[in-house]
Amino acid sequence: MKEAKSVLRIIGMILLGVFVFVVVAPLVLKVVFGVIGIATGIIGLLIGLAVLLIKVAVVLAIGYLILVGIRALLR
Repeated sequence: MKEAKSVLRIIGMILLGVFVFVVVAPLVLKVVFGVIGIATGIIGLLIGLAVLLIKVAVVLAIGYLILVGIRALLR
């Protein structure tokens, strides 16, 4: 009887492990990939803002060069 009790305990542990693997593992993976998705989105946003800032700087530099050129021609 004692062996049957230990066998049932082992079977219960195995079933609990399978349950955790089937139910909890996908939830953990969703959380992990959700965090990765948020981080990727933030990095993409920062890269987009950096590109926008570079574009604004180029437009300002071209405008300044045109202004300086016109000023030099008028002198």
